[in-house]
Amino acid sequence: MQEPEHAREFFPKPNPWNAADVAETLRERGWLGGAASREHEEWCERAALLLGPQAADRAALEGLLRLVFHYDAAELIGQVESHAVLSRNAARDVLRETALLLLDGGKLDSERFKEIVAALKERLELRSRDLFHPIRLALAGKVGEGQLDRVILLIDGAAALQWEVPVKNARTRMVEFCSALD
Repeated sequence: MQEPEHAREFFPKPNPWNAADVAETLRERGWLGGAASREHEEWCERAALLLGPQAADRAALEGLLRLVFHYDAAELIGQVESHAVLSRNAARDVLRETALLLLDGGKLDSERFKEIVAALKERLELRSRDLFHPIRLALAGKVGEGQLDRVILLIDGAAALQWEVPVKNARTRMVEFCSALD
């Protein structure tokens, strides 16, 4: 017997990944050098917690982690999927308001992200994909659904650490994205 759709929301997805899996993936991609510091281990643990349930296999986990470690706004703007998002109702208003809120506040963590979304909902009276898709595109670097919000929550924490490649924080990503639009 199949579980009813409404029952699934009460049971979290299983998480097949842990911090060691995340660290191994980062090493394989050249994003994490030798031994991980305590801070790197803590970040990997958080990444496993947030991204693990969203990744059915190692390739999916690597794809989500890549969004943290690789960001090229000009490349994003050139993609067909990006144009579809940017042509939607009020997409540029969402980006402008998000940029102002990011530049005005501190580190982008879960609470700050909730505050930004609440402010955007109030200011722009938008919901769903009209609100979230431009944010996800500009910050996570991909068109998609809620799993990208988890990527967004990892960005500033990763940017604060020393990696083999520099990680751009949310503010930098937003500024680069808005600049690439012009």
